[in-house]
Amino acid sequence: MSKKSKSEGKSAREQPATNAAMVPGIDPPLTKKASKDALFELQVELVKLQEWVKETGAKVCVVFEGRDTAGKGGTIKRMTARVSPRVFRVIALPSPTERQKSQMYIQRYMEHFPAAGEVVIFDRSWYNRAGVERVMGFATDDEVEKFFEHVVEVERAMIASGIILVKYWLETSMEHQQKSLEARISDGRKTWKLSPMDLEARRRWYDYSRARDDMFRRTDTDDTPWHVIPVTDRSRKGLNCIAHFLSVVPYTEIERPTVVLPEPDPPGDYVEPDYPFRFVPERY
Repeated sequence: MSKKSKSEGKSAREQPATNAAMVPGIDPPLTKKASKDALFELQVELVKLQEWVKETGAKVCVVFEGRDTAGKGGTIKRMTARVSPRVFRVIALPSPTERQKSQMYIQRYMEHFPAAGEVVIFDRSWYNRAGVERVMGFATDDEVEKFFEHVVEVERAMIASGIILVKYWLETSMEHQQKSLEARISDGRKTWKLSPMDLEARRRWYDYSRARDDMFRRTDTDDTPWHVIPVTDRSRKGLNCIAHFLSVVPYTEIERPTVVLPEPDPPGDYVEPDYPFRFVPERY
């Protein structure tokens, strides 16, 4: 979503975003080879970014939000498949406890904010209040309004403290969501993903659309922008997200010393044991 002048951008944000505009026409899928080659190159760059984060003590926070079934989890898996979980930490919080419900709303998220040398990825975030909590009635109108009054300033405080904040919204079509939910019903590998909340999200499609539009209108600013990823082709979605992420973090390649693989020491008196190992049956 390109930014125009300040006045034009504000005018554009005042208009509710339509699903048709956010999910454009479908291009032919990438071939498996093209997708694999592109992902390889991007994951090499992610490792370079990781080493830069460790070396410089950078702090990176990535927020993933979007429609149910838009593929947040799959995108995050692609992003983190070849990096260290000690540097790239994925946070997917469960429902709040009674104690957490009594805290300042964003408090349970703040304890997971990145320290120096970390990239923290939120698989859903404090924007639950602007989406599912609002639509499902888990938060009052007053609580939602207070959230909107303060969230941008909180994010600006994060940025002022040195955190690089990147916010992604994954948008899918009603038809794509239907196919994905049908797969969760019929595909034995995906049945665990189906929840009553998914069915409600399907029924309340337009309630979620209204909530999304209001969220963009009030939290998509020039210094805390939302980056929208239309989910029309899963072979491109993750690649486009990773490529964009690499473009907004100002990393540089850290030079590594030349590595020479040593030869093993002589065996000395070691002898391979004659032991009845319990080998796993070769069924395949």
